[in-house]
Amino acid sequence: MTNWQIHGHDWAVRLLRAHAAGDKLRQAYLLVGPQGVGRRSLALRFAQALNCTATDTPGEPCGECRECRQFWAMTHPDLSLLTPEEGHKDIRIDQVRALQHTLALSPYAAKYRIALLPDFQQATEEAANALLKTLEEPPDKVVLLLTADALESLLPTIVSRCEVIRLRPASIASAESYLQAEKSLPPEQALLLAHLSGGRIGAAIHLAESPESLAQRQETLETLLEMLSATRVDRFGLAESLSRPYDKAREKAGEAIPTWLSFWRDVFVIASGAGLPLVNVDFSAEIAQVAAALDLTAARALVLAHEEALAQVDANANVRLVLEDLMLRWPKL
Repeated sequence: MTNWQIHGHDWAVRLLRAHAAGDKLRQAYLLVGPQGVGRRSLALRFAQALNCTATDTPGEPCGECRECRQFWAMTHPDLSLLTPEEGHKDIRIDQVRALQHTLALSPYAAKYRIALLPDFQQATEEAANALLKTLEEPPDKVVLLLTADALESLLPTIVSRCEVIRLRPASIASAESYLQAEKSLPPEQALLLAHLSGGRIGAAIHLAESPESLAQRQETLETLLEMLSATRVDRFGLAESLSRPYDKAREKAGEAIPTWLSFWRDVFVIASGAGLPLVNVDFSAEIAQVAAALDLTAARALVLAHEEALAQVDANANVRLVLEDLMLRWPKL
């Protein structure tokens, strides 16, 4: 399994390798799991396995031939990538129809045309229904690779026409070992990223390559801790700063609130005595201190409040009002 280089999904690699090598190939696969768990990487390895021209072992991509390199870089002429167009949140029906036109053509250079549809839960209902025709009567020499965060996010008719592969995060310990051994990360950093990603290897690697994201997270948490002893005026000042400029307010809130949510989720874990691993393990002392000052009901209410705030921001509510309301619920410690 060396050339697949997919950690924590050995059973999925074995299944897909067998399908690529034998006569069990399906024309549509659905890879399901949380963001950063490795769905796209696994899909691209499968595309390589189907089209590698230099391997001596069927189902085992060489990773070095032109086909392998182009599929991994998502630049192969026989790879169609379907994602929301700029300025849109959804995959729309006209995009699916354009894809269907492309898939009706014979492969240009590869053995199979590959259609990669990441995060297909973003498709409108009309777009999903339009894809059903292709799933029911797929063109010859075409393989569709869909990914989604959960089966419940898709139409049951879409799910029923795909080979479903469920992907789950690795254990924290396994992710930590992998990041040290394979990515040469220092032990302390590997431990932190394993916890922050919840065992999602792709998410951990992304964080390792984004030091500015880690710095922003630390600043966000430090500011939160400062605000717990601050006045209402200071808290509203933070809400105002996150709401400016207006065209960036939703994006800034969408980055801050999940980080706050992870903190309060950790507080809830400590308050409940659940023994689950923390996300923000580098702030464990501060989390324990805050948890000691709250009862379980208050800790749970804070988690729910942050989940509600995220939903409101996604629903285009007034960002500043959402933030101010959220900060009013923070305890004064």
